[in-house]
Amino acid sequence: MFNLGFPELILIFVIALVVFGPGKLPEIGRAVGKGLSEFKKATNSLMSDVNKPLENSAPPQSVQPPPAQPPAGQQPLASEPAPPQPMEEGAAKTAEAQQNTAVKSEDGQGR
Repeated sequence: MFNLGFPELILIFVIALVVFGPGKLPEIGRAVGKGLSEFKKATNSLMSDVNKPLENSAPPQSVQPPPAQPPAGQQPLASEPAPPQPMEEGAAKTAEAQQNTAVKSEDGQGR
């Protein structure tokens, strides 16, 4: 960040020693240490408060089991095709007549 090496840190320490004196330097060091510690705690607290809503808003990922087959003798689900039912004799003749009429209409030979 500041790219300070060892010689630069010694120069800063010597300047601080000259400006503040040997009696005040330990007090200033403690105050700076406490300030940095409080700043770090506040930053961590803020980051956890920001991340907490993101963690709560994520949808839970649950695995759903495949649908079970219906027991024998029960109706199949609506999504499954129903087996064809046999038609009665009168209904079969009516369906055949309707098909014949539709074919004749397409040929142009209808009524």
